[in-house]
Amino acid sequence: MTATDFKTTILVDIPAPAVYEAINNVRGWWQGEIDGNTDTIDEAFIYRMPSVHYSKQRIVELIPNKKIKWLVIDSELTFTQTKTEWVGTTIVFDIEEINGKTQVRFTHVGLIPSLECYGGCSNGWEKLIQQSLFSLITTGKGVDVF
Repeated sequence: MTATDFKTTILVDIPAPAVYEAINNVRGWWQGEIDGNTDTIDEAFIYRMPSVHYSKQRIVELIPNKKIKWLVIDSELTFTQTKTEWVGTTIVFDIEEINGKTQVRFTHVGLIPSLECYGGCSNGWEKLIQQSLFSLITTGKGVDVF
């Protein structure tokens, strides 16, 4: 991780086990088409937003109620010249209970300002985490942010 990797944080009044479960329910908060298991170590799942984004994530770390980490093993972004900017990046959710609340620190390691997709991708992640994932955790239902 570097200081320039995209990061955003949410704090919820929900216990860590429920937060961990909600994050692993990727279909509940990441709009688009999702194929495959999203909650099993060493499994891969595919995300598609037709005509905009395709990516395949391998689940490389699952520490119950503490951490979720995905490695992007394939990607095609239609809105950038280098279509594979996400390949080799990692998506990390660090979960920590603080003073009776649960904090989620989201980091897309490798999504840095020098990438062409940074503006659109960081804006998308900000909405997904701050609005859709937050809503799924706190109300049981994600919201459409795109």
